[in-house]
Amino acid sequence: MITFYVRFFLTYVPLLGLKAFLGLFFIVRFLESNWFVWVTQMNHIPMHIDHDRNMDWVSTQLQATCNVHKSAFNDWFSGHLNFQIEHHLFPTMPRHNYHKVAPLVQSLCAKHGIEYQSKPLLSAFADIIHSLKESGQLWLDAYLHQ
Repeated sequence: MITFYVRFFLTYVPLLGLKAFLGLFFIVRFLESNWFVWVTQMNHIPMHIDHDRNMDWVSTQLQATCNVHKSAFNDWFSGHLNFQIEHHLFPTMPRHNYHKVAPLVQSLCAKHGIEYQSKPLLSAFADIIHSLKESGQLWLDAYLHQ
């Protein structure tokens, strides 16, 4: 990791100068961290997780995650992690293959009566906002002792 930052520094400082390099570095990190939060949370935060109900592993994974509909943009934007269910079931599978196994997982879920959730990208983003609002309200109520 250190060699990455050394190479990054040695490549861009001579081209941009130290001040512009630091500006570029922090802008990229800001954009990357925001992207990372939206991509990872759209499949996890809105899911209802409760106490352990001694469910089997596959059912637990399907209860804890959801997918975002497949499209060229969604695949690119999320790095194929819009197939979060498949990612949890097959964590070592290359991400660009998740769409190939998704129909098999859907048919397995249908066969065993397990809900397979997939939603549009904007609905996933709206779920994040709703979840943040709900969490904020819980915190406010606890803080104000209501």
